[in-house]
Amino acid sequence: MKKSGAWLARYALEQLPISHTFGIPGVHNTELYDELNSSERIHPVLVTHEGCGAFMADAVSRTSDSIGCMLIVPAAGVTHAASGIGEAFLDGIPMLVISGGIRSDSKYGYQLHEMDQHKLLEPITKKTFKVESHDLIIPTIFEAYSIAVDGEPGPVFVEIPVNVQLDRGEVETLPEYINATHQYPLDEASIEQAVALLDSAKHPGIFVGWGAVDAYDVIKQIAEHLGTPVATTLQGIGSFPADHPLHVGFGFGPAAVPSARNAFAGCDCLLAIGTRFGEIATASYGVTVPENLIHIDINPKVFNRNYPARVSVQGDAKVISEKLLEKLKFGVAQRDSHDMERQISSDKMSFRLDWQSADVEQRVNPVRFFDELRLQLDDDAIVVVDDGNHTFLTAELMPIHRIRGMISPTDFNCMGYAVPAAIGAKLVNQDTQVISIVGDGAFLMTAMELATASGNQLATINFVFNDGELSQIAQAQTRPYNRTTCADVAAVKLQGIATATGCEYIRIENNLELTAKILEAFQFAEKGKAVVVDVNIDYSRPTCFTQGAVKTNIKRLPFDTKVRMIGRALYRKLTHKE
Repeated sequence: MKKSGAWLARYALEQLPISHTFGIPGVHNTELYDELNSSERIHPVLVTHEGCGAFMADAVSRTSDSIGCMLIVPAAGVTHAASGIGEAFLDGIPMLVISGGIRSDSKYGYQLHEMDQHKLLEPITKKTFKVESHDLIIPTIFEAYSIAVDGEPGPVFVEIPVNVQLDRGEVETLPEYINATHQYPLDEASIEQAVALLDSAKHPGIFVGWGAVDAYDVIKQIAEHLGTPVATTLQGIGSFPADHPLHVGFGFGPAAVPSARNAFAGCDCLLAIGTRFGEIATASYGVTVPENLIHIDINPKVFNRNYPARVSVQGDAKVISEKLLEKLKFGVAQRDSHDMERQISSDKMSFRLDWQSADVEQRVNPVRFFDELRLQLDDDAIVVVDDGNHTFLTAELMPIHRIRGMISPTDFNCMGYAVPAAIGAKLVNQDTQVISIVGDGAFLMTAMELATASGNQLATINFVFNDGELSQIAQAQTRPYNRTTCADVAAVKLQGIATATGCEYIRIENNLELTAKILEAFQFAEKGKAVVVDVNIDYSRPTCFTQGAVKTNIKRLPFDTKVRMIGRALYRKLTHKE
């Protein structure tokens, strides 16, 4: 049979768990867009910027059973999307990126959009493909999807030249997708060794990352059986709900909240599941990991990279955790956790009371904001967080109750993520509350994408922590330099952005307005309106993460550099010179 390349691509995409594509049509992909316009399964979404489209696709993968898919033009579309593709790559998020391409049958050079996209994308994708003939379109897209979801997930790129899309070519069959993901054999001996270490430990702890997000039920049972505290990475906050009594918070070292620091003090055996011990997860490698480290991950490259493991087990976190639980129940007596739970609860309460005592007149105290938000937010809501000081405030002060209930840019750490990612999350969770927490600097990067939310009747609520400064950077600059540089955010009236993009606008000036104004935001959302909530936030108190990470980095500096930086800061402070 003869079919156009665009028809074959549409057929292939319809066999996969894809509900939406994100991008902008151009001369090299209009045939693909025209085909998807006839699809009953896939809805193409027009975005204002391909970088935002990539964040939307990322959020679809993080918050649903679908894979996020992009449909973009070559060259400029690819470079625009690269930030979101890079975020997905470093965070281990599957994504399928389909791009048009220049004509592969032309004798002419210097075509519009002519560049080697594959060299550009090689460092931030698991693999790239260029389809040269019609018979390869379906198998290539199927293979790209399999690679994207297999092992440690990530983005995969497929270029389909425009002439292949437009022309009809001969294909023998229209195959259906067959799951070809890799099955990992269980390392029974290593699991037995892990059980022995946990059995002999006096004070074990569990540290979970995003790679453990689908293993929560099993990890909960392991924690309850061992009576052990559970800490998460930043990305892994949605892997273990905060309303479980053994949950201690984000991190476990000197940059963690008191409930985590105290619960992990003296930890002599650490069970780490689905984490790479990256820089953010460890607060700049400031954690002390015990010799008895049991490391479970699907990617063997993470083992012994930053911390040596006594036992390492490669494979699916859920499968390995199920086998580990089975052996623990058979060979290790259940431990009482009541004292641990009481200590965790007491530490969490004291931490919140300490924050509550730091009210600043006519500003919004972060803990009071999050307390009120938690009261009004559904347990199954999705919280999308951007990159900045608000990230760590949310991580430390906002209890997340749902698995996959908080998503944020972590290892790539890309500002501008939250507004578009909330749109992507809402598209595939339309009956669920979706909110974003975003600093004013990050908001300005992608705020106009709210037009896409309004145009698609997506009622996201975007809480903008507005202080006129790049607060996380300003705090990091103040200690070593005693001044800030290029940290002031351009003064923009957020109400104007809300009006321009068809959103409702609410301003929260102080703590007394929190209850009524947050309720008003949810009432607008219930009517199908996207909302911008301008929060007059108080950023004067640094987070535990910021304080701990700064101390760790200063300690690590060579002595002469440390003396120079501290001396310079003191001189500027004493002389009032900036």
